[in-house]
Amino acid sequence: QVQLVESGGGLVQTGGSLELSCAASGRAFSRYTLGWFRQAPGKGREFVAAIRGSDGATYYADSVKGRFAISRDNAKNTVYLQVNSLKPEDTAVYYCAAKYLGRLGPNNYNYWGQGTQVTVSS
Repeated sequence: QVQLVESGGGLVQTGGSLELSCAASGRAFSRYTLGWFRQAPGKGREFVAAIRGSDGATYYADSVKGRFAISRDNAKNTVYLQVNSLKPEDTAVYYCAAKYLGRLGPNNYNYWGQGTQVTVSS
């Protein structure tokens, strides 16, 4: 089992950047596929990016390709999401999620953090 705590959200202007972090507690962090999701007000949860534990392979939603970058530091039990060229439509609560030895992609995550708010002003 793993517990996830996100941080790094905030208020930023259009075109700005943030680095979101997700710290995990628990064992075997490197065996977890980790993902980032977001939920905007009045909308459903949306997959953003994922990174596999075994080889660091990544997978992105089309809406964020080229602007967002997911990475992980297994020694620190932390996954990051660098968000660049932010737009008002990126405003959402961003969630970290994990699945043990899971396939890379948007489905079947078992563990979730509490979320961190990102607000992009126009």
